[in-house]
Amino acid sequence: MTSTTPGKYADFEGLREQALALRREGLSRRQIRDRLFVRSEALLTRLLEGEPPPEWTKRPNAKDGKRLRARELRQQGLTYAEIQEQLQVSKSSISAWVRDLPKPAPRWTHVERMQRLDAAHTAFRHERDAERASLTEGATREIGDLSDRELLLVGAALYWAEGTKDKAYARRECLTFINSDPHMIRLYVRWLGLLGVEAHRLRCTLHVHASSDVDELTRFWSGITGVPEDAFLKPSIKRHTSTRLNRGQGYRGCLRVSVTGSARLYRQVEGWWRGMAAWATSQDDVAPTPPGAA
Repeated sequence: MTSTTPGKYADFEGLREQALALRREGLSRRQIRDRLFVRSEALLTRLLEGEPPPEWTKRPNAKDGKRLRARELRQQGLTYAEIQEQLQVSKSSISAWVRDLPKPAPRWTHVERMQRLDAAHTAFRHERDAERASLTEGATREIGDLSDRELLLVGAALYWAEGTKDKAYARRECLTFINSDPHMIRLYVRWLGLLGVEAHRLRCTLHVHASSDVDELTRFWSGITGVPEDAFLKPSIKRHTSTRLNRGQGYRGCLRVSVTGSARLYRQVEGWWRGMAAWATSQDDVAPTPPGAA
């Protein structure tokens, strides 16, 4: 009897009775297949349909212990994530093991969940802010003191980025710099001192909104630049309304600092910048060295 199709057996039910009897005696599928000369796995499955395999043929499942533990934890009210953390198995496996169990009651009310979520977000923001501050402080310590040459180059690049430039259609051969950052203005004035520009050559103009205290801001910028308050030029007042967010408690307006008789100095600054730009072009094929690298 070598046919692989059940329809070709003269007595399928009789063959099934033999297969079931052998199964109940404790034979495995292979033993039954060889005993009855059945070569089709599909046919053998039909012959044994409904009859459980003997215990000795069942392979032990390595996850049986975890499955039972998962069900215990679920009945204790643990979430899938908590069970996964304890048992180190996938959530899909956990779901298959415990899906028939009733869903645990919520541990917290909606308000409590929102409070916990807000607390977690707050902790995350504090951790992120601390990391940012640490990175910034570390980079600040890397700079240390600047040499005169470093200050010369930094100032020239700073001016060419933020200062007024001469145009062929509008001659402006004069150093004029405007910014709202007090540290930027302080560095600029320090750079001018390196170039031999004395404080009496500086012309400062305050640019502020109409709601600002001009006298207070004049005193503030005078302390930054070293230029006497009475030497400041007439301020430029912005009288239009604005919805900008940079006018809070720390608002200082902008300060424009011009240098009298600085046409020749302006051309020098332009030359320094061109020299740096030419160097950058010459290094197009050279990989830059990261700060702190040997």
